[in-house]
Amino acid sequence: MQIFPFSIYILFTTMFHTPEKKEPLTYLALGDSYTIGEGVPIYESFPYQTVQLLRQHGHDVNAAEIVAKTGWTTDELETNIAKTQFKKNYDFVSLLIGVNNQYRGRNTDEYAIQFEELLKKSIKLAGNKHENVFVISIPDWGATPFAEGRDRKKIASEIDAFNNINKKIASQYNVPYIEITNGSRDAISNGLLVTKDKLHPSALEYKKWAEKLSAAMLKIKK
Repeated sequence: MQIFPFSIYILFTTMFHTPEKKEPLTYLALGDSYTIGEGVPIYESFPYQTVQLLRQHGHDVNAAEIVAKTGWTTDELETNIAKTQFKKNYDFVSLLIGVNNQYRGRNTDEYAIQFEELLKKSIKLAGNKHENVFVISIPDWGATPFAEGRDRKKIASEIDAFNNINKKIASQYNVPYIEITNGSRDAISNGLLVTKDKLHPSALEYKKWAEKLSAAMLKIKK
């Protein structure tokens, strides 16, 4: 029986060792029309653009899973989350919700309670890794052509009030916050940032969100 010196044995086993294959990263996006990308092809929505940017940085990422629908408020999102079968957990979860609460004149106190519940569910879906959850601020639809003739200052003030709430709650739970509201207000002078419906963001605007979100994700998955 031939005995290999220990160093040769290590070299031999290393040469023929098959590295364990890593599972693709997973991303769950929760929200409303902004998350599904109303008015643009699905691949131009910000969750899909985010995945593409992560792939460009060398990460193997599954297509984004999206639980969102145009018109959803916080309670409607929560109801549909309860009806959805999810993976055990996700590498990333984003939460963008509240514009329809504001649009329908819903109470900010109600929003605070429901948003906090949604954030806690998001953290649980991220395997209780709060740093892997990303709260995205509500864009200002009052800056779009759709809002022409309405009180834009009032809309902006109310959007800011809702964002103050979700930002404060995100901070309480040590969750990263992605601010996109100020940039969304550029739509008032740049029609290329909205779709043909004159209300929802275009692929160009979503690209700005995806760049911010993917950059935050890349800090975690270097």
